Amino acid sequence: MVPAVLFYDVVVSVHVMAVVAAFGGWFAYPLVVPRGDAAAHRAQVRLARMVVTPAGTLAFLAGVYLASDRDYWDESWVGIPLLILVVLMGITGAYFIPRQKRLAELAETGGGPEYSKLADQVRTVSLVAAALVLVAIFFMVAKP
Repeated sequence: MVPAVLFYDVVVSVHVMAVVAAFGGWFAYPLVVPRGDAAAHRAQVRLARMVVTPAGTLAFLAGVYLASDRDYWDESWVGIPLLILVVLMGITGAYFIPRQKRLAELAETGGGPEYSKLADQVRTVSLVAAALVLVAIFFMVAKP
C-alpha cells in the first residue's frame, strides 16, 4: 500500500520550491550579470518584483502554516529563518530594487566611478544576502 501524501508535506514542498524560486538566482547574479549592462540591471528589478517578492511571500505564508500546524513557533530553527526571510524581503524592496534602478541609469550614461562604487556595494550585499539564505537553510534542515 502506498502511503498517502499529507497536506503538510505538500506545503513543505511548496515552501522549499518558493525559497528556491525567490533566492536561488542570488547565487548566480554576481557571476552572470555583466557590469555596465543597463538591461541586466533592469532585468534584476523585474525579477525582484515578479519572482522574488511573490515567491518570498509564498515561502513566508507556507512557513507560517507549517509552524502553526505543528506549533513550532518556539523553535530557533523557525524563528531565525523567519527573521532572515523578513530581512531578505525587506532588502529586496528597500535596497536591491532602488539600487538596481540606479545602476541601470548609471550604465546608460557610461557608468563611471559612481557606477563602480555602487556595483561593488550591491555585489557585497548580494553575497551577504546569499550567505543569509544558506544560514536559514542550515537552521531549517539541521534544526539546532
